[in-house]
Amino acid sequence: MHRIALLFNANKVYDRQVIAGVGAYLSSTRVTWDLFLEEDFRARLGGLADWAGDGIIADYDDPQVADALATVDIPIVAVGGSYADPARYPANLPYVATDNAKLIRLGYDHLVAQGLRNFALYSLPELPSSRWAQERERIFATTVVGDGVPARIYRGHATSAAGWSESTDALIAWLRDLPKPVGLIAVTDARARQVIQACMMADIAVPEQIAIIGIDSDPLARTLCRIPLTSIRQGTVQMGRTAAEWLHGMLQGIDRRDARVVVPPDGIDAAASSRHQTVRSPHVMRALQYIRQYGCLGIKTEQVADYVGVSRSLLEEHFRMGLKRSVHQEILRHKIERAQSMLAAGETSYADIAQRCGFTSVQYLYTVFRRELGCTPKSYQEKQHALARLGH
Repeated sequence: MHRIALLFNANKVYDRQVIAGVGAYLSSTRVTWDLFLEEDFRARLGGLADWAGDGIIADYDDPQVADALATVDIPIVAVGGSYADPARYPANLPYVATDNAKLIRLGYDHLVAQGLRNFALYSLPELPSSRWAQERERIFATTVVGDGVPARIYRGHATSAAGWSESTDALIAWLRDLPKPVGLIAVTDARARQVIQACMMADIAVPEQIAIIGIDSDPLARTLCRIPLTSIRQGTVQMGRTAAEWLHGMLQGIDRRDARVVVPPDGIDAAASSRHQTVRSPHVMRALQYIRQYGCLGIKTEQVADYVGVSRSLLEEHFRMGLKRSVHQEILRHKIERAQSMLAAGETSYADIAQRCGFTSVQYLYTVFRRELGCTPKSYQEKQHALARLGH
């Protein structure tokens, strides 16, 4: 049995997904490893040179990791982001990369398809450990400017409790200054969630004024978003599988020092945060913002009208002129979309889905699906899972 260290920050969804890929490889083979894994190994970088193991799979996006492992004389597979500059990759180590270029391109193409013509990127402060984010900035700028549109990039502040209010105020100021409507890509789901929260505080309509996409498909970040978040799925599980397969070969004597692979994203989970539609009426725009935040909590048309500050009849008139449907139909559409998202994500408790999406019972959830979609929640879920297995 080989002793293998997985040097990742298990507090981050990206790292956990790579680790899951390693586990998937082990489950599908007869390989048996004694795995060493800390929640955040970076706290003990100094002791890695003395670790008496047989192999390492490590996150090399942080240069400190490369420095700590420079004198370690056992097989190592590096994992990290892709870079246009070959000097960014570690020398004489196999490297499994997420395709930063395709991640940004996928998000950009999605926003273009929504009819948007202004674009922005919310990144991270420039640090050695966030060079992957700066690479995404470079790709975004090249892509957008190549289409003749200004590249608006904001790095913001590092996330900290002490500076949270100042950071949020600065983010709101930047968001208010953006031309509207605008499509915004955040370099992580966590940063996308910050944008959604800032928009809610500043009364900026999502996605009518700012359509938002995150990266990572992080269940926690998406659960904490009041407005369902569109997110790009990185090919992290495949990255972990590949890294484990390569290390397995290296332990058998295969030389992979020059191996390098760039893994494309798995796809995009589209949700309300990026589904931009042109809305001319400020009453409708404000109503939609309210529905996206509270539509699954049993709100009625009268409550929406009260929030907007107009009569029910006037709001209904604006909805029928602008969207060709009633306020009630829009609330129902939002509830159905939320249920579809939960079903596609693998939720299996239909009672929980019905309750969280504002349906009075599982039976009513089934009734609405049959009437509006021509299928049951179960058949819808089975179809989505079948499409996912086929790669659609």
